[in-house]
Amino acid sequence: MSDMIKEIQRRRTFAIISHPDAGKTTLTEKLLLYGGAIQLAGSVKGKATARHAVSDWMELEKQRGISISSSVMQFEYNGYCINILDTPGHQDFSEDTYRTLMAADSAVMVIDAAKGIEPQTRKLFKICAMRNIPIFTFINKLDREARSPYDLMEELEQEFGIGTYPINWPIGCGIDFKGVYDREKREILAFSEFHRGQDKIKAIECSLDDTEMLDELIGPKLRATLCDDVELLDGAGYEFDIDLVREGKLSPVFFGSALNNFGIEPFLESFLDMTMPPLPRKAGEETVDPFCDKFSAFVFKIQANMNKAHRDRIAFMRICSGKFERDKEYYHVQGGKPIRLAQPQQLMAQERAIINEAYAGDIIGVFDPGIFSIGDTICDKTMKVEFEGIPTFAPEIFAGVERIDTMKRKQFEKGIMQIAQEGAIQIFHEPYTGVEEIIVGVVGILQLEVLEYRLKNEYGVDVRRRSMPYEVVRWIENEDINPNDLNLTSDTKWVQDFKGNNLLLFTSEWCVNWALTKNPDLRLREFNRD
Repeated sequence: MSDMIKEIQRRRTFAIISHPDAGKTTLTEKLLLYGGAIQLAGSVKGKATARHAVSDWMELEKQRGISISSSVMQFEYNGYCINILDTPGHQDFSEDTYRTLMAADSAVMVIDAAKGIEPQTRKLFKICAMRNIPIFTFINKLDREARSPYDLMEELEQEFGIGTYPINWPIGCGIDFKGVYDREKREILAFSEFHRGQDKIKAIECSLDDTEMLDELIGPKLRATLCDDVELLDGAGYEFDIDLVREGKLSPVFFGSALNNFGIEPFLESFLDMTMPPLPRKAGEETVDPFCDKFSAFVFKIQANMNKAHRDRIAFMRICSGKFERDKEYYHVQGGKPIRLAQPQQLMAQERAIINEAYAGDIIGVFDPGIFSIGDTICDKTMKVEFEGIPTFAPEIFAGVERIDTMKRKQFEKGIMQIAQEGAIQIFHEPYTGVEEIIVGVVGILQLEVLEYRLKNEYGVDVRRRSMPYEVVRWIENEDINPNDLNLTSDTKWVQDFKGNNLLLFTSEWCVNWALTKNPDLRLREFNRD
């Protein structure tokens, strides 16, 4: 077996998704702790320690205590090379999460044990289901009062239409939380101390048959409940089927507490056993095998100004096949020309290390001089494949944005264009009017706050923002139609994006139907496929 195949086989690339405040970033930190990638796990909100979470690197994230931008972290554990994609939980940044899921082979869904499935969890699950991404569920915060684990499992099954299989089972919750029972090993993992510690907590192993020791560890009442639960699960639950797991039809469920390290290491080890190495990828009519010896990758994220000292732009690439080699010439499909990927980096949030090689499954960052767009394919010169593009979400909130200082035109245009190319916002203008105000479209209102913050702090530009009444955007498919000649309602606006595509902004779906009725030849679409 070649070294390349061995390296690809040990890759595991997954995204962590959840509703805000379910404990996703804390879980990520603890996984990094077990992998030896960090020595001290950071508090996400920074209350118990001065450190912030490694994956929350943007200054605004540290102030708010939420993840705004997806982060990439790579570390080694038990012979595996693990790539974690930590995504924003807040719904206003769901488009960034969607693109990140395109780069993952599986997903870990974090659920708050007291709240169960929340709206954003539901939305993200649908994206995973659409791509048949295997989903592993981590039910978190058992150290607090929680809902019945049976209720949580039933909710998962009914909401998502998939089977569930608890790999472990909680023993109590809140102040009575004593640990978890491992169903496969048929052992108790009872934790002897409760603290907000940063070290790995040592587990005490004890069989269900050892009544005396169990009573001492968890008490007679919890022991009796646990024995009844295990008997019920073994008799009436789903059978474990690894094929159904890998097809995204059965979700292994783990219980624990990320904050207190309960159940994290057993989760990581079971998860790595069940997940697959990098999977084949569709490229038009072709399927690209990850073990093919020719390099191919696609851009799923662009982030400017990760390094304040250099004001640079990094394109994040998911390697789909073969081996990447530094200084080798590859082919940029959309640019139609050969390219050398400058400063290839392995990432740990905003920390970076220059690398000489990487393999299918890895996420690498490369310097972007402004030539890459989200969805671009880079491959071996003899390969010439093109991976399926990543469609753009239709924005739902619109605002007019203009600079306050008229002398800062260049900084304003550069900043707003770079942030738009990252995919966080979409920008439009009114053609042939001479109006300098930029129209910004976003999925969530918080994105507008981030835009203002970044323009001020990264580009030195203060802006004035005004709300606009538009709620619906459609791209015009007809190339032979002059939008000025269309019969539209008075509150419908014709705009262009920065690629010159024509669009219409509507205040309601009723106005969309009016436009289609009054202009029979007009063809509109909801997504931009460029």
